[in-house]
Amino acid sequence: MKGLTERISSTVKTGKVVRGSKKVIYALLMGNPKLIILSENCAREIKDRIKYYSKLSDIPCKTVSETSLELGSICGRPFPISTLAVIDQGDSDILAVVK
Repeated sequence: MKGLTERISSTVKTGKVVRGSKKVIYALLMGNPKLIILSENCAREIKDRIKYYSKLSDIPCKTVSETSLELGSICGRPFPISTLAVIDQGDSDILAVVK
């Protein structure tokens, strides 16, 4: 069974994701995402705001044990990523595993 990091990587490669707290909050307000992923060291006020909006929208929100640098590396980016919204899972089965 693949781990969550492999599923995140597969989702980024084959599906559609939104990176960054401002874009994730906007996507939450529009009701597009199917899943929100937060890094372990995401800023407290951003984490609280995203969790609040995801609870209102009934969208699952998962905090992973990786830091933002590690999450950026998993996504294939050379910079930190603290928030990630899955719009389309692509070939991954991440939604079934997280729910």
